[in-house]
Amino acid sequence: MYFDNAATTVVKPTQVAEAMFKVISSQKYGNPSRGSHEYAINSLSVVNKCRQNIRRLFGLREEDEVVFTANATEALNIAIKGTLSEGDHVLATVLDHNSVLRPIYQLEKIGVEHDFIGLKDGVLDYEQLEEKVKSNTKVLICTHASNVTGELLDIKLLSDFCKKHKLTFILDASQTAGVIPINMLEQDIDILCFTGHKSLYGPQGIGGLCFKEGIEIDPLITGGSGIDSFNHSQPNVYPEKLEAGTLNVVGIAGLNEGIEYILNKGIEDIRKIVATNVNRFIDALEQMDNIILYTQRKRPVAGVVSLNIGNIDSETISDVLVEDFDIAIRPGAHCAPLVHKALGTEKQGIVRFSFSSFNTIEEVDFAINAIKTIVTEVD
Repeated sequence: MYFDNAATTVVKPTQVAEAMFKVISSQKYGNPSRGSHEYAINSLSVVNKCRQNIRRLFGLREEDEVVFTANATEALNIAIKGTLSEGDHVLATVLDHNSVLRPIYQLEKIGVEHDFIGLKDGVLDYEQLEEKVKSNTKVLICTHASNVTGELLDIKLLSDFCKKHKLTFILDASQTAGVIPINMLEQDIDILCFTGHKSLYGPQGIGGLCFKEGIEIDPLITGGSGIDSFNHSQPNVYPEKLEAGTLNVVGIAGLNEGIEYILNKGIEDIRKIVATNVNRFIDALEQMDNIILYTQRKRPVAGVVSLNIGNIDSETISDVLVEDFDIAIRPGAHCAPLVHKALGTEKQGIVRFSFSSFNTIEEVDFAINAIKTIVTEVD
């Protein structure tokens, strides 16, 4: 039974695999934008359809504001390194993933300063924003929802802060894309980074970056673009400026079908299913002894519920869940070291359950009973 959807979803709409198989097996799909023959046109059609669906999903004006990457980590590296330079200051949060933290640490070497917004009573302390912004602050980057606590951040508050201080607002939507409605224009998000293999139900190896008109991003990787081949520099047009090399058409085909599924089903319906699973699980945990719950409902949450059982190591609990109940969860630090330091769980780690819209109530109840059994045995 699978509750590690914050790492990747394994249950996906059947049309995702079908679309990928068609591209790889039909011998009809070539290199997009690299020719005028049928093979190139077929692939370009797949790419364009996916750009259109991403534009619809995230509320953009134009398809050329969608850039394909290998994953959210690559997208975040492009966004962070493409908007910051020597002498700049960036704000991030202790909730952020290493795919945000490590690029920021790397930029220290070229003179980019940083500060992290911390927690208060286990949730993000928004009051620190005004305390830590500087005259040279250029970017605020943050996760939309913590992959450890599940806390969903207040996008309006953050975007208003960025407008007030004329900052570029970069949002890591790895945990929310496909579950939580996002409209970049209405919510004033300048750059959005996402992965395809989680709640967008695409395959691993495909992700992307979206940006609003007027945002300038320097390329991280340069190379073939299919246009302006005699130029020594990457063409200064989007998306080619940020898409060097051949695109992953097979992955894009799968991602497109995952997004089609979401658009047809309705993201609000998906959100309700996930919220029902989360609330049912938390309701049960709150009735158990010896449970330390890190997911707090005083703030909105995404599909993540994190806990510990007393002082037992999270890896030990994970092993019991796998061996005795065939339940897959994620223990440990979840590539988010600063939030664990803030919560005091660096050594113990945290037991993380993460839910998909494909998880059933029966599965949630099975997981609840498994935790009850473990708690009883510990007592």
